[in-house]
Amino acid sequence: MSQDKAPKYYLVEASIVPEIFIKVTKAKELLEAGEASTVAEAVAAAGISRSAFYKYKDFISPFADLKRGHVITYHIMLRDRKGVLSGVLAIFADSGANILTINQSIPINGSAAVTISAETEAMNVSSDELMSLIEHSDGVIKIEVLAG
Repeated sequence: MSQDKAPKYYLVEASIVPEIFIKVTKAKELLEAGEASTVAEAVAAAGISRSAFYKYKDFISPFADLKRGHVITYHIMLRDRKGVLSGVLAIFADSGANILTINQSIPINGSAAVTISAETEAMNVSSDELMSLIEHSDGVIKIEVLAG
């Protein structure tokens, strides 16, 4: 690709993506998760060659990874109980997200709205995994992405 031409992206359903791309993504995930400490280990586990990995690694990423490295704003409805917000903040901290802002409304009818903006570049989980952890946390009514 020439340097003066901007890259073009497509969103494609995984079932039609060539198998090599899926395997390269798997190798990248093994490295990121620390399940493989070297490229050689990761490509062996994924069943591809090192040359194939290096050829495609910079050009394929799971859709969820597109949210990495960005600021994401979450809107969360919480029960008005002691420790609920603290539990949610602990999940953010454990994920490696850097919280930039927190805004909480005054509780009404036993629940409060909280808006949290977080920088996600250093997260050790995907944004979808973070949302699932928060959603299943005690006292969380619902969570959604407002922006990001």
